[in-house]
Amino acid sequence: MQTNFSLAQLADPNIAAANDILRSCVHCGFCTATCPTYVLLGDELDSPRGRIYLIKDMLEGDRPATAQVAKHIDRCLTCLSCMTTCPSGVHYMHLVDHARSHIEKTYRRPFLDRAMRALLANLLPYPNRFRLALIGAWLARPLRHVLTGRLRAMLALAPKAIPSPSPVDRPQVFPAEGTRRKRVALLSGCAQPVLSPGINEATIRLLTRHGCEVVVAAGAGCCGALTHHMGREDSAHALAKSTIAAWTREIEGAGLDAIVINASGCGTTVKDYGFMFRTDPDWADKAAKVSALTRDVTELMDELGLTPPSVATGQRVTYHSACSMQHGQKIKTLPQTLLTKAGFTVTDVPEGHLCCGSAGTYNMLQPEIATRLRDLKLANIEKTQPDIIAAGNLGCMTQIGSGTETPIVHTVELLDWATGGPKPKSLERD
Repeated sequence: MQTNFSLAQLADPNIAAANDILRSCVHCGFCTATCPTYVLLGDELDSPRGRIYLIKDMLEGDRPATAQVAKHIDRCLTCLSCMTTCPSGVHYMHLVDHARSHIEKTYRRPFLDRAMRALLANLLPYPNRFRLALIGAWLARPLRHVLTGRLRAMLALAPKAIPSPSPVDRPQVFPAEGTRRKRVALLSGCAQPVLSPGINEATIRLLTRHGCEVVVAAGAGCCGALTHHMGREDSAHALAKSTIAAWTREIEGAGLDAIVINASGCGTTVKDYGFMFRTDPDWADKAAKVSALTRDVTELMDELGLTPPSVATGQRVTYHSACSMQHGQKIKTLPQTLLTKAGFTVTDVPEGHLCCGSAGTYNMLQPEIATRLRDLKLANIEKTQPDIIAAGNLGCMTQIGSGTETPIVHTVELLDWATGGPKPKSLERD
C-alpha cells in the first residue's frame, strides 16, 4: 500500500511504525474471510482492510477522528484473526492500537459513551472497586429485564454470586514441592481474582506440584490490557509500569526464570510490553526483559512436563482457544495436548478462529454484536456435545458461560485436578 506521510510526520516513532505496517498491506482481502464483524455485518468498513483504509486516511491527513472512524474502529474486536490469515505479515494489532489512542485524544464521544468508558476504565483494573461494583450489580440484577443496551449487558454478565477473596492473591512466595526447578512470578490480575479466584489457586497448586517456586509480587496487579485496548494510553502505561517495576525487583533480587500468565488476553499484552515502551528510555530495557520472560501457563507446563494423571478423568472436553491465545500468542495446540495427557478426550470448536465476542470490554460496549458472536460460538460448541468446556481466558469463560449450562472451566483447573488437586467447583455437581 502506498503511503504519503511527510518527513515531519515520520519523525514520530508511532507514525513511522504505522507507515511500515500500512506499506506491508497488499489489499488482498484474505482478512475479510476470517473477520468476525465482516462475517456478521458484511460492511467493508467493518473488515480489517476497510479499517486500514480509514486509519491511513486519518493518520496521513493528521486529522481528528470522525464519528465514522470511531464507529468502525470501536466495532473491531482486536481478535487478530486477520493477522493469522494475512499472507503479508501486516501487524494489524499495533496499527489499530495506535488508531484507538488517536481516537481517544482527538474525538469527543457522546456523553453516555464517555461515561460508560470512564466507568469501565476506573473499575475493572482495580479489584476492590470492581468487587464493590459487582455487589451493586448483584443487587440490581432483577432490573436487567427492563433495561436495554449496555446496562442490560453489564448486569447480564454480573455473576449470580461473588466469591470471597482468596488469600493466594496477596503478595507472598509459595515454595516448590520437592526440588525447586524454577522460580516464577504469577500475574494475579485484576478482574480474575474477583470473578474466579479458583483459577489462581489452581495455577499455584499446579506449578508448585511441578517444582516451581511461585512469587505473587506486590504491585503486580492489572497488566493494563483493558485500558490499552480502549485507547487510554496514560492509564494503561501507569498500570503496566507498576507491574513491570514489581517484576523487575524480583528479577534483580532473587531472580526469575519465567513470568507466568494464566489469562491469555493479559499474556498477549505483557508479551508486547517491549514494543509498547520501546521509545521510553527509562522503561524500554525493563519492559523488554519482562516480555522475554513471559509465558502462558501452558507454555511453562510444556517445558516442565506434565506428571501422569493421578485421578481418572476421561470427560469429553471441548477446548475453546481464545483469540488472544491462538492469534495473539500463536499458541495453537499446547493446551489441547496437555489436556489429552491429563486423560481428557479433547475436541476443538468448529470455526474456532471466530471470536466469542468477549474481547475485554467489547461485550459491554458492543453488546448486540457480542451476543450474536457468543450464540454462534455456542452453536458450534454444542455440535461437539461436550461434558465440559475449557478455555484459557477468563473473559471468554464469562462470555460463553453466560449462554450455556455446560460447565466451563479454565485449562489449569482441569490440569490441577488431574494431577492431584481438587475437582473444580463448577464440576462438583456432576
